[in-house]
Amino acid sequence: MQLLNLIRSRFTPVLSQWVTDPVALQTTLDRIVASREVALADYQANVAMPLQKVVGKPPMEIAQTILNEVKIDDLCSEVSIAGAGYVNLRLSNAYLAKQLDMAFQSENLGVEGAANPKTYVIDFSSPNVAKPMHVGHIRSTVIGDAISKVLKFLGHTVITDNHIGDWGTQFGMIIYGYKYFRNEEAFAKAQVAELGRLYRVVQRIIGYQSTVSGLAEQEKKLILAEQKVALLEAKQSEAASDKKIAKELKSAQNAVKEQSQAILKSKETIAAVESDTAFKKLCDEHCNLESRVLKETSKLHHGDKENLALWESFLPFCKEEIHGIYKRLNVQFDHEYGESFYHEMLPAVVEDLLSRSLAEPSEGAICVFLEGYEAPMIVQKQDGAFLYSTTDIATAMFREREFGPDASLYVVDHRQSEHFQKLFAVLEKIGLTHTHFKHVSFGTVMGNDGKPFKTRAGDNIGLESMLDEAIARAWEVVCDPERLKKARQELSEEDKREIANIVGIGAIKYADLCHNRTSDYVFDMDKMVALDGNTAAYIQYSYARTRSILQRAVGEGYVNADWGQQPILIDHVAERTLALQILRFEDTLAASMTEYLPNGVTEYLFDLARCFSSFFDQCSVLNAESLEQKQSRLKLTVLAGRILKQGLELLGIETVERM
Repeated sequence: MQLLNLIRSRFTPVLSQWVTDPVALQTTLDRIVASREVALADYQANVAMPLQKVVGKPPMEIAQTILNEVKIDDLCSEVSIAGAGYVNLRLSNAYLAKQLDMAFQSENLGVEGAANPKTYVIDFSSPNVAKPMHVGHIRSTVIGDAISKVLKFLGHTVITDNHIGDWGTQFGMIIYGYKYFRNEEAFAKAQVAELGRLYRVVQRIIGYQSTVSGLAEQEKKLILAEQKVALLEAKQSEAASDKKIAKELKSAQNAVKEQSQAILKSKETIAAVESDTAFKKLCDEHCNLESRVLKETSKLHHGDKENLALWESFLPFCKEEIHGIYKRLNVQFDHEYGESFYHEMLPAVVEDLLSRSLAEPSEGAICVFLEGYEAPMIVQKQDGAFLYSTTDIATAMFREREFGPDASLYVVDHRQSEHFQKLFAVLEKIGLTHTHFKHVSFGTVMGNDGKPFKTRAGDNIGLESMLDEAIARAWEVVCDPERLKKARQELSEEDKREIANIVGIGAIKYADLCHNRTSDYVFDMDKMVALDGNTAAYIQYSYARTRSILQRAVGEGYVNADWGQQPILIDHVAERTLALQILRFEDTLAASMTEYLPNGVTEYLFDLARCFSSFFDQCSVLNAESLEQKQSRLKLTVLAGRILKQGLELLGIETVERM
């Protein structure tokens, strides 16, 4: 049930007599919202004040005209005007009860779904397969999965694609590392872990060599920056009150500071490597390693038998590793087209761009120059190699041919924003205008120190170990013997393992999803698994309470063949508050997808759990005065539980019957 859309539709005939432009009319209708002051109203229309210039009348008079003409008596028990023309609406208890009964009888909880369903392609997770998945992959995976599930539940066609990194320079690095640095015993025991180690070794050598070669240039830049400061200081001494010079001087001083810090960091990197005699020897033995890696990558891309065989042997191990993580997270994809899938398409992409005069040669490379950007989008390097941008163009063209989506969402972190801005500009130029392309960006997982969440050694936190820790913490909290004793719960060891697994995995997902995806958030395991506050465990526990009440009702004989036909009664304020929150489920789902923000769903579920707790405290279910009231409140309880369960499922989070 989309209450908000229904209310807005009743206002449309009245408002359209003054606002004829469809866009302006929708903007006006959007000012009809759920009231923040629940004591005053359920919904509020703040439309009169913005219309006073259009209508030429005072807001209060406009509001009165609206109330005189709007057909809303069948929905509302109270309508009033407040302040500077605010129209307040209070839905009738009879109407709420009728909608609740319909939702109770409905398999999909009364959700009507999108009036105009669309086809979405959602690109999310997308790890580089030759390295173990780490904490940085959790956001794309759970955000993308939640968006996919909500859109599908609302009636849209959703196609999910895990665009895995199974090609390119990373494999050139791994192939080189395998040829020269591998540990046979370690590889036999844990292939992906060893491949990840080889990647890091090669990366560190290249980083050291690049730092050494770049230090002289950094020092030159520092000298020039210091000279600029000296020049500006001399100018300032002659014109002390010149604000422009003062501003330039401050900027130049900051540049000196930043350059000095960069040099210090470079020297620390060099010193750290040179203090490690064995590693320094490797660096010396494998000079110009970056160019050697590029040769290995080029050989792979050109079908070299040895490199291709190594790549083919690595891939099954790598995929098995990531599929194990997805199984634990209960995340599935419709497709898993990796970068290698598109490799044969890339020459045609470049030729197409050249033929359209969208790309042109520049310093040996093929580039697309876009207005508003200093750097071009490079689609083919000097050595003939293709880049991520080329693959992304090929991917979009393939999806257009295969799926014809109305919208294509890329759930990728915010650091790739400029890349996607350029990509979408190019896609528009080549004519992919049917599809709306959207970069669904997200922030960073932070540690308590305010820096990106890493181990003490500075490595990324492995996702596998993070899930293990969450399950262990959930066991400590949920399966604590004292807690179970107080709750009068007797659980087998198997039950405890299942509950700890579901609560632990749910805690990780919910902690990520309950933050606005565009924001960074601090990873705090203790808060994640807590049974109180805005956590998955709190909502899972609320659901388990609804199941416990139902089981007791069955045992005491209140659930008979026709108990579900008992009309819901709304007599208490706590009943009404819970009823209204239940009926806002679909509105919440739809609103959360306007900007693809799953935290709108988590906020709703948290509020629903709190409303249910308040209802349970104030309105006895099984000790109600009459059988009719018992069954009415039981229906409210069951309906709240069903929505808590469904809402968590849309976030990719499971529930338990006992907790």
